[in-house]
Amino acid sequence: MASMEDRGEGFEKKFALDAELKFKAEARRNKLLGEWAAEALGEADKEAYAKSVVMADFEEAGDEDVFRKIRGDFDAKDVAMSDEDIRSKMHELMAIAVEQVQNT
Repeated sequence: MASMEDRGEGFEKKFALDAELKFKAEARRNKLLGEWAAEALGEADKEAYAKSVVMADFEEAGDEDVFRKIRGDFDAKDVAMSDEDIRSKMHELMAIAVEQVQNT
């Protein structure tokens, strides 16, 4: 019976670790995305803008809140960027963020 409990605890620990890594990777991706968008927007304070993108992710579950922030800011400043380009960049940066988080 103890081995079943140990196995259950192992699954719980792995689940918690996976959730933590996912959170860190998403936060890192959002920072990278914010830096990319800040450059496209011509923002003077790229770090502050990147932080605002990270904070936008706390509005709701998923990536749509981050997408809406970037899309809205691009639209407000007339930056020509398609939805596909933004989503593609989000996907590309997620792969980079996962690699960076795993290597730390």
